[in-house]
Amino acid sequence: MSEVRFRRRKEDRPSEITHAAMQAFAENGYEATRVDDVARRAGVSKGLLYLYFKTKEELFKAVIKSFVQPRVQALTRSIEHNEASATEFLRGPFLELAKEIPRSPIRHLVRLMISEGPKHPDLTRYYWDNVAGPGIAALTRLFEQGVAGGEFRASAMNRFPQLLVSPVLFSTLWQLIFEAHEHLDTDALLESHIELVLDAIRIDGDQK
Repeated sequence: MSEVRFRRRKEDRPSEITHAAMQAFAENGYEATRVDDVARRAGVSKGLLYLYFKTKEELFKAVIKSFVQPRVQALTRSIEHNEASATEFLRGPFLELAKEIPRSPIRHLVRLMISEGPKHPDLTRYYWDNVAGPGIAALTRLFEQGVAGGEFRASAMNRFPQLLVSPVLFSTLWQLIFEAHEHLDTDALLESHIELVLDAIRIDGDQK
């Protein structure tokens, strides 16, 4: 094996380990997942895994950082540098992300936060500080921008931007629990929700 290939393989290992960890956490839950299983899935020794991630908690945080945090950071940057209208942003980048979540690996992290988060406050704190909190703050800024720009009327969305996210969580739970029994077009549901919100808060609400 060449030196370049060896170096590339070494640099890829953290990513390979976090992908293996994501699969293990999704299948077994947080508490039931064993570091040995993650190492085996990643094709590394347990000792080597511990060189990159000292504890299982650190490994789980790395999964959050790898799979969820970049999407929230991208959304935040988009809002901060948004040159389109707030309406266009909700119908565009936000809706695109909202549709992706219920079908992506992120849905398993949502499930784990609900089912096991109360027993692991350090993990929920990390998720709030790096995912949920920044996401809510970014949406708050978006609605504030819409009001300041004369696009939106002040509404409950300014105080409770969580109202925008609630159907995303519902769609995620539906995909996890009920989809095998009853199909729900979550894309159409989320599109409808965005339009209902816009109809309620846009000052020119009669215009599309």
